[in-house]
This record gives sequence, structure tokens and C-alpha cells, in this order.
Amino acid sequence: MENLEHFLAQVWFVILALFLFLYVMLDGFDLGVGILSLTSSNEERRDILMTSLGNIWDANETWLVLMGGALFGAFPLAYGTILNALYIPIFGMIFGLIFRAVAFEFREHSTNKVFWNIAFGVGSFMAALFQGFALGSILEGIKVDESGHFIGSMWDWLDWRSLLVALTLIQGYVLIGSTYLILKTEGELQTSHYRTAKIAAWTTLIGAILITIATPVVYENARAKLFHQPEVYLFSLIPVLGVLLIGLLIQSLNRKAETTPLVWTVLLFLLTFVGLGLVVFPYIIPPGITIYQAAAAPSALVFMIIFIGFLIPIMLFYNIYNYIVFRGKVIGTHYGE
Repeated sequence: MENLEHFLAQVWFVILALFLFLYVMLDGFDLGVGILSLTSSNEERRDILMTSLGNIWDANETWLVLMGGALFGAFPLAYGTILNALYIPIFGMIFGLIFRAVAFEFREHSTNKVFWNIAFGVGSFMAALFQGFALGSILEGIKVDESGHFIGSMWDWLDWRSLLVALTLIQGYVLIGSTYLILKTEGELQTSHYRTAKIAAWTTLIGAILITIATPVVYENARAKLFHQPEVYLFSLIPVLGVLLIGLLIQSLNRKAETTPLVWTVLLFLLTFVGLGLVVFPYIIPPGITIYQAAAAPSALVFMIIFIGFLIPIMLFYNIYNYIVFRGKVIGTHYGE
């Protein structure tokens, strides 16, 4: 019975990681495009950026809702502790997502679009920033008692380490947003996003290097795991692959390729998630709560797997169908002039 409980907890850890990866990858370029919209030089260019998201952005955010529901059902202790510890960044993220959604809809019907343009960009930036703070705080560790309940202060999430993660995540979103716009635009607008993609690639690499150096230096638990034999060989391979992917990405940008920059960026995100998952496992909240301590009853986990087993293919099909139907370039009238 104990083996089954451990297996189910591990399965749900992988499922939640999948949901988080799909959300960050899909809604990440939404947020990146929103942040980039703040730099658009005229309204027509901004129209093209917004049009590129018009039919897909709401579907991308469903993975965040699904992840929150799955965390509540599979690991209720972790759900309660995370919400208690990260109330402010989670509220800030939700406010940013709502703000940008309202701005997106109101902008379309407004005669004076300036306020809604700024609101959409600022909402996107807020959502990305607070997501980074939340991620950084979880990786850093949440103070809990022996029962797994939060015992820290409401401002524990705010320090230089979580700020570094937040700024790096924003750069990652700008990177994937830029590579998405390379695929969806043409002419001078496409050329400008080749430039933003190169800048974001370098800034993301710098942030990733700083996080990689800081993690074993600052966090004792991570240091013990990273330098444990034989895992040290696997962990040392991840930064090497990351630098290789960045190199291939920059090379594809220099060649003015349209599709491969997005492919290399997605693989870079995937590699990052694999590395984070290996560092965190088996903790759902480092360094105090493991997935085995936080897991719900085995009967609940099995029931949820049956339900989610039907839901995941439907959602994936819907996302893929969306991208197939709305593939191709978004063309404006004068944006290249």
C-alpha cells in the first residue's frame, strides 16, 4: 500500500509539472507579447501584436486554472500552505491577469486606446513579475512547522533571490514572445523582434547563470543534492545543454530563421523545467514538505487521475486545433513603412 501511495504521489508531481510547463510555455508568449506591446512605436504595430493573440490567449490560461485545481485536489496541504505564504504575489498575479484581460477587450471597442494599451502591457508585466516572485519563493523554501503549516511572515517572498528569479522569468517571457512574433509577423516589425529576441536571449542567459551560481551557494539542501554522487553528473549536464541551446537560438536568429528560434526557446524552457523538477523532487514545498506528506488519500488521487485522463487530451486537442486554424502571418496595412 505504501508503494502505491508513493507511486501516485510521484504521478501527480509529474502531472502538475506538465500543467505548469504548458502554462508557462503557452501563456508565457502571451505575457511576453503584452510586455513587448509597451515598446510598439505606433498603433498599427500594436494592433498586429494584439491580433496575433486574439484567438488563442484565453485558451492558454486554462492550464493555470487546471493546475490550481489539481494542486488543491492532489496536494491539499501544499495548496493551503502556498496560498497562505504567497498571498500577496498570487493576488498580484491574478490582478495582473484580470487587468490585462479587461484591457484586451475594452481596447478593441475604445476610440482612445492609450489607457488600455498601457493597461494591457502593465497587466502583462505584473502577472509575469509576481509569477517570478512566487516561483523564487517556492524554490527558496517556505517556513513551515512540523505539521506543514506556514509560520513565516507575509513578506518572506520579497528578497533579492526571488527578485532575480522574477527578472529572469520576465526576460524568458520576452524571449518566447519575441520568437512567437518572428513567426507571426513580417517586414520591419519582424526585424525588430529579431533584435528583441537576441537581447532577451542574452539577458535570460545572464539571469540563468546567476541563479545557477546562487542556488548551491545560498541553499544548503540544494547544494547537498546538486553535488551528490552520481546526480552531480546529470546536474552538470543541464547547464551545458542550456548554453548549447542558447547558442543554437542565437545562431538561428542571426540566420533570420522564422520557425527554429521558437523551437529552441521551447526546448530551453523544457530543459529549465526538467532541471528545476530534479532539484525540487521529492519536495512539493522545499525544504519541509514532501509530495508524500502533502498527498491526498490514494482513492482521491486515483479518481482524479481518471478524470484528468479524459480532460488532458481534450484540452491539448483544443489548443492544437486553435494554433492550426489560426496559423500563418498577421498582416497589417502600413506597419512596415
